[in-house]
Amino acid sequence: MNSPIVEIGLTDWSQAHPEPEWTRAVEAGKVLYFPKLGFQLQPQEQALLREELLKAGTRNVSLGADGLLKGAAGNEQEQQALAEMVGRFRQQALQLVDDLLPEYKGLLRLAPTSFRPKQVENRAQSVRADDRRMHVDAFPSRPNYGERILRVFTNLNPQGAPRVWRLGDDFEAVARQFMPRAKPYRLWQAKVLKALHVTKSLRSEYDHLMLQMHDLMKFDETYQKSGTQTTMPFPPGSVWVCFSDQATHAVMSGQYMMEQTLYLPPGHEVDPASSPLAILTRLAGRPLVGVGAGKAL
Repeated sequence: MNSPIVEIGLTDWSQAHPEPEWTRAVEAGKVLYFPKLGFQLQPQEQALLREELLKAGTRNVSLGADGLLKGAAGNEQEQQALAEMVGRFRQQALQLVDDLLPEYKGLLRLAPTSFRPKQVENRAQSVRADDRRMHVDAFPSRPNYGERILRVFTNLNPQGAPRVWRLGDDFEAVARQFMPRAKPYRLWQAKVLKALHVTKSLRSEYDHLMLQMHDLMKFDETYQKSGTQTTMPFPPGSVWVCFSDQATHAVMSGQYMMEQTLYLPPGHEVDPASSPLAILTRLAGRPLVGVGAGKAL
């Protein structure tokens, strides 16, 4: 397959000179990789790279748009320092995206920023929740009707360990493989899930198909072992950006990372026809959200 990585030699978070091919690449499911754009920790922040600063029972430390820190252990001073570190990364990530992908400026919705101190290899999870298995991102409880999931990552590992990903086939190839195996969408089931507050809004057929693909990919042992894939180690001092609802990926190893998620409204891509919503709609031959959608009984 063509390389899923587009390497960009940027060295300053605020000096990106956008190239149209970068937007085309990320909208095609590729990962934009910046090997020289590391997030610089302050000297006192090195002490924050400790797994015990994660509250028991949580996966990540997160900083909300309101400045509220969640999931952090440690004393008040350590939590304040964590909030400042994560907040500084947020500002740099937002500046990078504005400069790198100017077509999205003013359209993106901010999600919490996360600090992930756990070692990936040691996490005990179910197959469905195990991100070491190839998948595309989809939300079980939060239908998004085709809203895009844009993410900025940076590896902070102080021991020099990379954050190792596997990257797979393009989205349409994966959809053609797994979509025929998806269970049919049932509107009555979506209504029951909403009534029981399992979902925060009515699950669309698009959201149903994305979740089906997510699960089918993770449970398919042959695909996990033999599917087309490229291993990519992201070293400390690097940054990478992708639409995680489109780039097929798995996170195999690593510890100490920060991540910023941004949501792009559906249809606001430079090339909306390349989006997962457009691809699944075309393959299904019918609307999957909005007027005319959700008619299955």
